Amino acid sequence: MDWKTFQALLSGVNKYSTAFGRVWLSVVFVFRVMVYVVAAERVWGDEQKDFDCNTKQPGCANVCYDHFFPISHIRLWALQLIFVTCPSFMVVMHVAYREDRERKHRAKHGEDSKLYNNTGKKHGGLWWTYLVSLFVKTGIEVSFLYILHRVYDSFYLPRLVKCEVEPCPNQVDCYIGHPTEKKVFTYFMVGASALCIILNICEIIYLIAKRIARIANKIKRRNRRAALDFFPLLLTHSQISCSNRACMPISH
Repeated sequence: MDWKTFQALLSGVNKYSTAFGRVWLSVVFVFRVMVYVVAAERVWGDEQKDFDCNTKQPGCANVCYDHFFPISHIRLWALQLIFVTCPSFMVVMHVAYREDRERKHRAKHGEDSKLYNNTGKKHGGLWWTYLVSLFVKTGIEVSFLYILHRVYDSFYLPRLVKCEVEPCPNQVDCYIGHPTEKKVFTYFMVGASALCIILNICEIIYLIAKRIARIANKIKRRNRRAALDFFPLLLTHSQISCSNRACMPISH
């Protein structure tokens, strides 16, 4: 997989992200993609060859390996990284759609005419697209953590597994290659995924809180403007009333 191309595509999301989104992107590239490419991929590169069983029965080692590792950790993480970054492209495509509309609008009404003040500003539909992408990313992260825990029964990787699957003649002891390294990388990748979930939740809360504050300020300004518009009307009404009857000052 060409991770450089993948990084170039995803780096365009950075300019449309909030502060939490930029931290999330840094965590994905530094703590997940880089660790995956530089170290984790090599540790799991020869996992089936190093899966050794104490039997010479043909096919037993292959069947036992498939039983305990129905999908490789490294391939599962590759799928997770692809799926978890895809929702970010929703934002990029929405901005591209806005830019295309802006270009057509200017071509029709002149260069001075504007449809959007800023095509990348998170208002209206783009705000909803960004929020939905965060929910989707969080759901994908949680789903893959659940799959990893479900498939392997836990995040822990044992040194020895006992296999009783046919065509093994009896209970066979099988040994996993580099179990300590694999266990460390498993916990590291799970921790990085959990950190990304926390960052996504923080960004969701930040976006919703900012939207509520903006709506509250808009309502406050509207009420203030209505009060300022009502005051001259009240003053004019008082002047008209005084002109229709004698308004004498009250002497004390």
